This record gives sequence, structure tokens and C-alpha cells, in this order.
Amino acid sequence: MENANPTRLAIAATLHCLTGCAIGEVLGMVIGTALGWSDLATIALAVALAFVFGYALTVRPVLRSGLPLAQAIRVALVADTVSIAVMELVDNGVMLAVPGAMRAGLTDPLFWGSLAGALAVAFVVTVPVNRALIVRGRGHAAVHQHHHHGGQHHDAPAAS
Repeated sequence: MENANPTRLAIAATLHCLTGCAIGEVLGMVIGTALGWSDLATIALAVALAFVFGYALTVRPVLRSGLPLAQAIRVALVADTVSIAVMELVDNGVMLAVPGAMRAGLTDPLFWGSLAGALAVAFVVTVPVNRALIVRGRGHAAVHQHHHHGGQHHDAPAAS
């Protein structure tokens, strides 16, 4: 990883995070909106699902590298927690800031446009956060340690 471009790694890590966050966020927003839940309940569900899907997308490849489940979960927690938290804070902040976005129905372009815009803003804000973590050997650097060892893992705990 020493020769890798930290900005490219940060973009890749953020795209990975965005995928999990978007799946959880869209699912949570759709469920909460369809059921007529309050903004707080809808956001809570969306955030919870974003973390679940974000971690799950990291655990799968780490498991394939040969780590046992408990260690793979620890790696995912170390790798993704800050990234997902920043992305969710920004994403939901934007959704709340757009007038009418949280009350717009699922067939309203305002809902989908706001959600897409919120995820885009969250991506832009999260890339430098991930870059800073990677440069310090943290965040997704923990995942890349397992990808680059050809499935051979070490007993040392992942960077925190």
C-alpha cells in the first residue's frame, strides 16, 4: 500500500462506503416515507440500514481473504465506522435542509433528487476524511492489509 495513491484509495473507499450507505439510506427512506413515519424515525432506520449494509459489504471480501467472522467484523468496524458516520451525518443533514424533501412522496422527483444530491454531497465531503485515515494507516487501510496479503492474515489487530 506504500506505493498506492492515497487519493485514489480514498475515492475507492468512499465509493465502497457510498454503495452500502446508498442501499441502506434508500431502503430506510423508502420504508419510512411509505409508512408515513416521522423524520426522526425515518432517518434512524436509514442510518441503521446504512451501517448494516456498509459493514456487510466490507465483511464479505475480508471473509474471503481467510479471516474468521469475528475478526472480519472487527476489520469492518475499524475500516468503515468513521466513513459511514460522516457520510450519514452529511447525507441526512442535506435531506433535512432541502425544504419538503422529507415529506415528499416516493413518486415525487423532489424526494429522489434530494436523496441523490445528498449522497453526492456526502461523497465529496467523505473523500478527504477517508484520505486522511488512509494516510495514517487507518480506515480502509485496514481492509487493504487483508486484500494484499493474498488471504494470509496476521494475528495482530487491525489498525484503529
